[in-house]
Amino acid sequence: MPENDSLELFPAEHGARSGRGTPLADRMRPRRLDEVVGQAHLVGPGAPLRALLEAGSFPSLVLWGPPGTGKTTLARLLATAGPAGPTRFVALSAVAAGLKEVREVIAEAERMRRTGQRTVFFLDEIHRFNRAQQDALLPHVESGTVTLVGATTENPSFEVIGPLLSRCRVFTLRPLAAAELAELLVRALADHERGLGASAVEASAEVVAAIAEAAGGDARRALGLLETAVALRAARAQGPGAGPGTGPAALDLETVAEAAGQRVLLHDRDREEHYNVVSALIKSLRASDPDAALYYLARMLEAGEDPLFVARRLVIFASEDVGNAEPQALPLAVAAFEALDRIGLPEGRIPLAQAVTFLATAPKSNASYVALGRASAEVAKHGSPPVPLHLRNAPTPLMKAEGYGRDYEYAHDAPDTFVARRNLPEGVSDSPFYEPTARGTEREIGERLAAWRARRVRREET
Repeated sequence: MPENDSLELFPAEHGARSGRGTPLADRMRPRRLDEVVGQAHLVGPGAPLRALLEAGSFPSLVLWGPPGTGKTTLARLLATAGPAGPTRFVALSAVAAGLKEVREVIAEAERMRRTGQRTVFFLDEIHRFNRAQQDALLPHVESGTVTLVGATTENPSFEVIGPLLSRCRVFTLRPLAAAELAELLVRALADHERGLGASAVEASAEVVAAIAEAAGGDARRALGLLETAVALRAARAQGPGAGPGTGPAALDLETVAEAAGQRVLLHDRDREEHYNVVSALIKSLRASDPDAALYYLARMLEAGEDPLFVARRLVIFASEDVGNAEPQALPLAVAAFEALDRIGLPEGRIPLAQAVTFLATAPKSNASYVALGRASAEVAKHGSPPVPLHLRNAPTPLMKAEGYGRDYEYAHDAPDTFVARRNLPEGVSDSPFYEPTARGTEREIGERLAAWRARRVRREET
């Protein structure tokens, strides 16, 4: 098979690389299932992925989860564990590969299949393959030429074509908890073969916890931060003024902070995490939790979200979820949008924060939104019945002669500007669409509307 930068072949018995210069995260990659930390819902006793590993026979599958949660590790273990024995494992990166590389993998897999050897085809970042590339995989997954193990950080419901996804089992990996990351870090510090045990570096529980927290659930990042912090500490120890024989190096929080630098927030503008954080903002506003709403606002802005997108969502929320319970919500949200549009960032964050806190603490009502849905359902049910004649305009003599506008009652001529007359077309339900809540300003609206509706009923009955 021709060599290329995107293709990586591993015999099944191959473990983590341990040569000098290999990143610590790669050296510490688990070689056995019992070394895996985290993902107990998948690899714990009786868990589904463990059962597949121990059986040594498994279907094509997709591993979905954030970076550094063990997708590649589990894919390799799938090819090495179980009574089925060694299996050919081929890894391909969808970032650099294309149809040519896929065809090469398939051709070799077909040849190996004739000799009785199975091929596990690990496709990292499968979401980077377009529809045509994924379509090319489909018949070979169906026929069993390859057992596909796809890894993705994106929701496969959106990124993997339906026919291919239907032929795979999907397993969801979770970010590692801080305690799980701490366990990995302690293991790496103590491991003399693959880890940092030979360096005699020391780290207090506080330092280990700080690294675990900075890693944000990512095992690869946690081990990378540890390795960087150790290198920084060693460089300082060998610098000017460093005394000989000072004993084992000890990591401190200052070095960890320097190694961590600025945390990169997990966010995007058109994929799942975008919708997750936006949903969290809206639902925190709806739950009247200004602190959580401000947190998600800050998180989106810090991650580079389009601030006008956020402002548009606030305008929608002001009508959909606050409505007439606090009529000032909509003009305030619109004003925040316009202010942001005119002044931009960073100052535009301030009117956004004002709008968020106002909307979160305002009384809530979705009565207008619900009312529109009821009215739309009635339109769908009855179509377009004629508008009552008294509501029609009569700009020409013919239309007036036809009765357009006849018996129309001008509301401003009424003592309280209310006309107790039915205005819906014949056949449309008399059931109210708009039912105000008893919250905020809408309480007063509800009382007034109830009185008007009662008067209208009495007139209809006479």
